[in-house]
Amino acid sequence: MRRGPDLGRDDGRLRPKLGRARGDRRPRLFIGRVLAAKERAGFGSGGTAGRPAAPVKHAVGRGGVAAWRAGRALLNQRGRRVIVKARIVRHGPRMGPLGAHLGYLRREGVTKDGEPARMFDAGSENADVGAFVKRTAGDRHHFRFIVSPEDAAELTDLHAYTRDLVRQMDEDLGTGLDWIAVDHWNTDNPHVHLIIRGKEESGRDLVIHREYISRGLRARAQELVTIELGPRSEQEIRTRLA
Repeated sequence: MRRGPDLGRDDGRLRPKLGRARGDRRPRLFIGRVLAAKERAGFGSGGTAGRPAAPVKHAVGRGGVAAWRAGRALLNQRGRRVIVKARIVRHGPRMGPLGAHLGYLRREGVTKDGEPARMFDAGSENADVGAFVKRTAGDRHHFRFIVSPEDAAELTDLHAYTRDLVRQMDEDLGTGLDWIAVDHWNTDNPHVHLIIRGKEESGRDLVIHREYISRGLRARAQELVTIELGPRSEQEIRTRLA
């Protein structure tokens, strides 16, 4: 009777060994991408189940956590669409006076009724532009946003909509904002020019997290339009695509 090969003997033969397949590495790569996304949104590796982790120390600016929470609303295809353009303008000798820019925003022919444009703020329909310019004279920078809801013409009041949006920003960023705005109706899509001072209530420079500027604010703007007009119907979605 012949004996089988002695498996314990080292005879130079190549024998396969059981182990993990290479495909098992893919989940690790996916997890790495998720963790990287969390880092960009201002999250650390800590936290508990069901609760987001605290912002990491190197995350710059206010609103990182709020951007992550609000950004989930962008996944809803039935939500109303809003385009938000943002620019951070540093003050210095190369930048034109803020007053000149505000004067340009109030030029003729931009209002809905043809009347001269007037800027508004949190408490007035005719904001004091000169006083706002003086308050920003010593600031390092300011923010310029253009908020353009796709269904702006159907909203009851763009001014009220803008005030609601800024109140939400106050909550998300954890500080009151000093701002001024004007609505324009001289294009196919009515929109709002929103100017925010680069200072917190405490007097420190206002730094907004890049994820909030790029995604969080747009998500908040879409939420408000969707609340007023309701989600988009299938017919509306098909019409827009066509």
